[in-house]
Amino acid sequence: MKSKVETVDLNVWYGNLHVLKDVNIQIPERKVTAIIGPSGCGKTTFLKTLNRLIDLVDNARVEGEVKLDGKSIYNPGMDVIELRRKVGMVFQKPTPLPKSIYENVAYGPRIHGVNNKDELNVIVEESLRKVGLWDEVKDRLNDSAFALSLGQQQRLAIARALAVNPEVLLMDEPASALDPISVTRIEELIKELKKEYTIVIVTHNLQQAWRISNYTAFFYYGELIEYGPTEKIFKTPEKELTFNYVNGKFG
Repeated sequence: MKSKVETVDLNVWYGNLHVLKDVNIQIPERKVTAIIGPSGCGKTTFLKTLNRLIDLVDNARVEGEVKLDGKSIYNPGMDVIELRRKVGMVFQKPTPLPKSIYENVAYGPRIHGVNNKDELNVIVEESLRKVGLWDEVKDRLNDSAFALSLGQQQRLAIARALAVNPEVLLMDEPASALDPISVTRIEELIKELKKEYTIVIVTHNLQQAWRISNYTAFFYYGELIEYGPTEKIFKTPEKELTFNYVNGKFG
């Protein structure tokens, strides 16, 4: 198993609150890794350490290492902007920019120096095609992104992340605010995207983790309790995974 992302003795504090405790994990390349566990166990904090969004949290302190392709991302010389291009993030709620559909996708490439119109057109179309949105919006690219349904907005957010050619996609419960049809589309999209990208997804939904992930990590009170192939974790768990578990979800 080739490791794309690795954490070594990773600890995070918010002030005096110890949120992540000695987390050691190797996340394989071009696979889907699901992060599960009850609310408040450190899942989202863990995601934020992987592209240094944790830097933006007041009173946050990180110790240990996070490595991308074997290189520590917390080294003083790390270009954080380039890191976040390589390690993109999709949030729980759809987050379209107050711009047109086209400009939502073109925004990232423009920041990274792509200004040629023809090149931008190609990037926008390819990104929208990857998320299955092109045929739905190709005739209204100049419309506001807010005119899209929530499910379409979330796929647009994913297209926006893909437009800067990332290597890793972090997803923080990307389907939790969506209707069942949109959830199915997002899950099918994730299965397709893993052919090109390493995906780390936080989910409260165990059935979703089972359906889409290759590996599953179970967090509890900031500790990594269990990690391995999803099939093994769910069929022969070494630890009990029923903490605050109701109707297929962790509370």
